[in-house]
Amino acid sequence: MNKTILIIEDDRFLRELMVRKIVKENFNSLEASSGEEGLEILKKEKPDLILLDLILPGIGGLEVLKRIKQDQSIKSIPVIILSNLAEPEEIEKGIKLGAADYLIKAHLTPREIIEKAKTVLK
Repeated sequence: MNKTILIIEDDRFLRELMVRKIVKENFNSLEASSGEEGLEILKKEKPDLILLDLILPGIGGLEVLKRIKQDQSIKSIPVIILSNLAEPEEIEKGIKLGAADYLIKAHLTPREIIEKAKTVLK
């Protein structure tokens, strides 16, 4: 069965670009444009991996990550943070909260992001 990746990203253009890449690589994709929506989908769908933006409307990405890691039913799902916040403190916070990886959007193409996702899913 194909693995499922949930993208929690408020930038519609970037989200759609990622979905196209994910589908092209034979993964199933789910998408959310806010932290709240992402958490709702997570509880229902239990994807294999989460690509999480930090700056989101409503609940921010770090808070979403905190809630994922506190919830026994979903805390084992790996989370890759995808952000343009490149400050070492932000990266450290994300990793300390349990992110599998922290990728700087501006430094990577969608293909490179999917390659990282594949690595985490193995």
